[in-house]
Amino acid sequence: MSALWLRNWTSAAGSCWCGGWSGRGCSRWPLADPLPAPICTAISHAARESMAGTASTVRAWILLEQPGPWGAEALLQSRLDPVFATELAGRARRARVRVLLIRRYGAAASAARPHCFVAYTGTRVCFVEGRRLEHPEELRSLSLASLRRGERPGFGDPVDRPLYLVCTNGRHDRCCATYGRPLARSLSAAYGDQVWECSHIGGDRFAGNLLCLPHGLYFGGLGAVDGPRTAELYERGLVDLEHYRGRCSQEPIVQAAEHFVREIQGLRHVDGLRLKRRERRERRDGGEVAAVFASPSGTRYHVRVAARPSAQARRLTCKASRLSFPPEYHLIDLRSEPAS
Repeated sequence: MSALWLRNWTSAAGSCWCGGWSGRGCSRWPLADPLPAPICTAISHAARESMAGTASTVRAWILLEQPGPWGAEALLQSRLDPVFATELAGRARRARVRVLLIRRYGAAASAARPHCFVAYTGTRVCFVEGRRLEHPEELRSLSLASLRRGERPGFGDPVDRPLYLVCTNGRHDRCCATYGRPLARSLSAAYGDQVWECSHIGGDRFAGNLLCLPHGLYFGGLGAVDGPRTAELYERGLVDLEHYRGRCSQEPIVQAAEHFVREIQGLRHVDGLRLKRRERRERRDGGEVAAVFASPSGTRYHVRVAARPSAQARRLTCKASRLSFPPEYHLIDLRSEPAS
């Protein structure tokens, strides 16, 4: 199977949507042999796995520039002071804030006055603020609880241009570096200081992965050629549905429901759908959601989606020691209700 074929694969018509939080499913079977495994992106493509419904569920973010090398656990394995890094990791975990390390593509390593951004990627409210720090420890004054509630912290100046974050954390998963670095290079050439390499954002097997702020849109399977096109569409307020993984303010099954509505109804505007309500039902063989989305014109879309474990067990990361069954999403019903 050629690498070219792998990078150009798209899902077949009528295929179901597959995914899970951070691209990780339930682990059941230990691997039987220690032989070198195919990379996780190749396994995902061979399984004809869709990316829809696979964005991590995150609303509040801290992006901290740290250009030195990163380990698999980037925040705790970098050139940051280990005491401060451990403290920040604990605070962020308790407040449910995601911390990413960021760096410029190809820039010389320097931690002098690092850039720092705080972001909120809610469904109704989204923003990014940024400033340069004299010391990373200035983050101790940031109220993470307020950020998690979607309140502007006044931590820095409002950022009025999109930010593009490309996961290149090869120590976490080699696919992230293999496919992320070329993507970061091409995006940097096109969009300059709007682009950052970042630590792990989830879904290694969908590399190259791109996170677009302030809306929190995840895209995957991007190469050096199609990445700038995805960003160009986002600059115009449009969603590249071919590579769309989901909006991180929503849980994966709702992301999948949104994708079904967008694809079938041809809705590509970033703000072209708003989640009005959803009802989740748990089942022994998975879950089901009934959701209602509304368009700016007032049309409502009622959609039902079911999640089922995939029939095929597979590695979800290059380092996986077990085989997993990621959920697959199936459209049960979709109907539109015109504005009254």
